[in-house]
Amino acid sequence: MRDVAIVGAFQTKFGELWDKSFRDLVVEAGVGAINDANMAGEDIDAMYIGNMSGGLFVGQEHISALIAEHSGLAPIPSTRVEAACASGGLALRQAIMAVASGYYDRVMAAGVEKMTDVVDATPAIAAASDQEWEAQQGVTFPSLYAMMARRHMYEYGTTREQIAGFAVVGHKNGALNPKAQFQREISVDAVLNSTKVASPLNILDCSPVSDGASAVIVCPAEDAKKYTDTPVYVKASTQASDTIALHNRKSLTTLESTVLASRKAYDIAGITPKDVQVAEVHDCFSINGLLAIEDLGFFEKGKGGQAIEDGEIDLNSTVSVNPSGGLKARGHPLGATGIAQATEVTLQLRQDADKRQVSDAEIGVTHNVGGTGGTVAVHVLSRDL
Repeated sequence: MRDVAIVGAFQTKFGELWDKSFRDLVVEAGVGAINDANMAGEDIDAMYIGNMSGGLFVGQEHISALIAEHSGLAPIPSTRVEAACASGGLALRQAIMAVASGYYDRVMAAGVEKMTDVVDATPAIAAASDQEWEAQQGVTFPSLYAMMARRHMYEYGTTREQIAGFAVVGHKNGALNPKAQFQREISVDAVLNSTKVASPLNILDCSPVSDGASAVIVCPAEDAKKYTDTPVYVKASTQASDTIALHNRKSLTTLESTVLASRKAYDIAGITPKDVQVAEVHDCFSINGLLAIEDLGFFEKGKGGQAIEDGEIDLNSTVSVNPSGGLKARGHPLGATGIAQATEVTLQLRQDADKRQVSDAEIGVTHNVGGTGGTVAVHVLSRDL
């Protein structure tokens, strides 16, 4: 297996992008990544596209061919990858494996979602849960994560303020990110006093409905310097699965798929959680951000709330979490999120993150979750090979 490097990365603006279509967004991201890699379109051998539900959101299936056509990259092989909100992370993993195996030399991994073109995005998002045992019984993702939050508060004494604190950190970082959907800070009181969604979670605990796309270019590490002076090396790419429904889980306070995928990634990369300076974690709800920093091993189980309260996930602290603003502030166009995470960590390791730059960023982690943890993809990226 060959070592792999990221040599180009780009993210569109995330938000309610009424003036841009589905195909506009993914083409913008792809062209941006190709330009960032100092390549031409004809240099790309294949592409993998993360997209959760183009059919439900914009009425378009067969998007792999559509994107190849409208990006001008046809007839190269283009493959859609779907794993709910982890679609982007798995598209990146497929691209990495394609290059590592020697099957292709230059591959684009992209992710896209156009979510605001429907009147109500809830049914489309709910398709990522267990239809028979959850969605058809009226359970929504906010209520599923609310159950996790209640159980964490019960088992570990986690406070409502500590959970809200994760959203506060995301908005503080998002205010520094010109590509973020929400570029403003919020307070714990604002979170606690915002509209109730599913107790104990309020609207400011929830990631927004978003449009956007992101793309990266990967190639063999030995060729990386042909395209950029600052390649970012892939030290590990892992994936794990769990039950899609919560009722079959051993615990509501641990995503076993995150634990398994991250520990395998650390082992492959030859690192421990203490070696990570920057992490983009999947905070679709503030409680999932809290669970992530525990399950990824940054903090002991049950101590994540205190770590948030003590400022240990702020920029340039114990571990800088979601410098992009995370799903909460940067935005969460479902299929694009995993690639956007990789784009942010790439910028951080290249020292190109401007006002949100993590000063000592040498090793970064991305953590992309599908549903309530039925799928998790973890990547370890490094400035050094």
